[in-house]
Amino acid sequence: MYPLTCVDGYRIPLREEVYVTEIIPLTSGPATISSDQKLSLFNPANLSAGPLVNLLTRHGNITCAKAFDVGNATVCTAGEDGSVSMWDLRQDPRQAEVARLTDNRVSVLSLACSSAGFSVVAGTELQDHQASILIWDVRSTPTPKLHYKEVHSDDITELNFHPSDHNILLSGSTDGLVNICDTRITDEDEVIIQTFNHDASIHHAAFLNDTEVFALSHDEKLALYNVAESHENGAATTDFGDMREVLGCQYVANIFAKANGAGAVIGAGTHDREAFEMIHLTKSQTWNLDRDNSVSMSGAHSSEIVRSFCFYDEAQTVFSAGEDGYIKAWRPSA
Repeated sequence: MYPLTCVDGYRIPLREEVYVTEIIPLTSGPATISSDQKLSLFNPANLSAGPLVNLLTRHGNITCAKAFDVGNATVCTAGEDGSVSMWDLRQDPRQAEVARLTDNRVSVLSLACSSAGFSVVAGTELQDHQASILIWDVRSTPTPKLHYKEVHSDDITELNFHPSDHNILLSGSTDGLVNICDTRITDEDEVIIQTFNHDASIHHAAFLNDTEVFALSHDEKLALYNVAESHENGAATTDFGDMREVLGCQYVANIFAKANGAGAVIGAGTHDREAFEMIHLTKSQTWNLDRDNSVSMSGAHSSEIVRSFCFYDEAQTVFSAGEDGYIKAWRPSA
C-alpha cells in the first residue's frame, strides 16, 4: 500500500453544513459542485487560496455535473427544477452561463456530455410513472432533439457515453438495469441494443473500455459486463459481489477507467477509520483487484463520506471532495 499525504485543501466557509458533492476534472484544474448551489473552479496548485471561479447556479437544488469540453473548461450542471445549464469557466462570471437547456420540468439526476457529438443528455427521476432520457443538440434549439420515455421504469441515476462512439449511450437506473442505447435510433422499441440486469439499484455505471462496462449498486455490489456480440445473454462476466465484504470498506465512492487503458481505479472509504483507499482493478486474462499496490489517504475527510475523487497522473496528484465541505489535494510523500 502506498500512502498519500494531504498537501493542500479548501473548506467552504459557511456556518451551515455544506457538502462538496462532485469533482469535475478539467485541464485547467478541478471544478466542483456543492450543496450551497455553487459551481467552482480551483487552481490545482493552490486550493487553499479558494476558487478562481465561484458561480451560483439556478437549478433549485443542483444534483449533478459533467464536463462538456475538458480542455476548454466547459461544464454542464443540472438540478431539481429540470433545467440544464452550460458554463464556460473561462468567461467573465456574468457571461459564464452560455446556454440554458429547457423544456423539462422533472428533476434531473444524471448527465452525460459529448463535445464530439454536440450532445448533452439528462436522465430524470420517475414522475407520473415515467423516467425520461432527454438529448439536446447544443448547436440547435434549446429544446431536446430526442426524448426517450420507456428505456427505464425508475429513476435514471447514471448516464455515460461510449469512449470512442458518441452515438452509443449507457444508462443506469434504480430499476436495476444498465442499458446500452444507439441514439441514432428514434424508435423506443429499437433504441436499446443491450441490457444488463444488475438486479440492484444502480449507483454508478460506465464503460471501462470499448467493450466492457461496470455496474455498481447502491448496496455496493460490483459486476462487469461485456457488450461484445459473443456475450449477448447479458450475464455478468465478472461478479465481485458486495465490495464492503471484499475490500473491508463501508462504501464505494465511484470507479474510474484509467485514461491509458490500464484498468480502472476503485475509490473506497471507511468512516470508522477515517480512511479512503484507491484500489487498482487490473486486466490481464481476467479482471483482478490489485490490493498490494493500493493507494491510501489516511485521515481522508475525517469521519465524513468522500463523495468524489479524481487523479491527475502527470501531476501525481489526487483530489478528493467530501461531506465535510472540503476539497483536498493529495500527493506521495517526498
